[in-house]
Amino acid sequence: MNFVELGKKIYDLNNPREFRRFLVFVVRCCLNSQKIKCLEDFFSQSKILSEVAKNFPFVFEQSTRAFFYYKSTFDERIKLIEEHFEFLTQAMNENFLLQLYGGGKSFLWSMPLDENLKEMQLVICMQSGQKKEGLASIVLELANNTPVYQIMFWIAKDSAENFSMWIGALQGPNVENSKDLIKILTKKCHAYRTKNLILYAAQAVARALNLKKIYAVTNYGYYANNHIRTDRKLKTSFSDFWQECGGVPVEDKRFYELPLTENRKTFEEIPTQKRAVYRRRFELLDEIDAAIFENIQAFKRGD
Repeated sequence: MNFVELGKKIYDLNNPREFRRFLVFVVRCCLNSQKIKCLEDFFSQSKILSEVAKNFPFVFEQSTRAFFYYKSTFDERIKLIEEHFEFLTQAMNENFLLQLYGGGKSFLWSMPLDENLKEMQLVICMQSGQKKEGLASIVLELANNTPVYQIMFWIAKDSAENFSMWIGALQGPNVENSKDLIKILTKKCHAYRTKNLILYAAQAVARALNLKKIYAVTNYGYYANNHIRTDRKLKTSFSDFWQECGGVPVEDKRFYELPLTENRKTFEEIPTQKRAVYRRRFELLDEIDAAIFENIQAFKRGD
């Protein structure tokens, strides 16, 4: 493999910062040439994997940089990349893979809003800007492609050798008047927070893919470990939110295990005056669940 030519596909050499990263990438590839060769062999084993690596060469960059979670090793990153694509090539059809790693989006669900916002929708996509925390992303976005919330994840085996979803990050809106936007969407979702909605969608995707577990990085496990610095503080405390949603810590303090299904209150637990709101909310969530399941089935291999 020509590391210089590969690096040119990944980095903008006219950008001084990108040029520096290009040089570091080439050096790291040379120092780990055997490992990169193994990753290259993995993506060369089938036509569809070769096409994925051609369209999304960032899989080679991801192996060389400290991405995904805190203190990940070169070997661990290669292993999770290979397991992610092993699962997808076995479970999903070629059109889904080519669209996901060719800059496209796969539709999961949508809901109309007002004349200004038009609609919001859930999609699965993968863009180069999401490469630090995962190999795919579930995005709640507006009709103008403005992301509201997104969860970056990858699929890999856990310690019990079960394919599981691993969430690398949860990101909120980065737009003007984001608080007002969230209020509008929360009201539209019957007082259900959009932050919870994106996690609910991730759980629905995991179930539709028959994954056995969901794990998510903690504040400690965040790949850059930069949330300690006040000037780059995370907008969302991962650990607090995972715990709030029923997550429990595992032996590796970099991760929480999350439930595959959200725990719902029974109507007996809900005050009488709020039952109508909860009923509409549950109907909406059931609609989302059914739409995601149906669309994921359409993306699966036919054999």
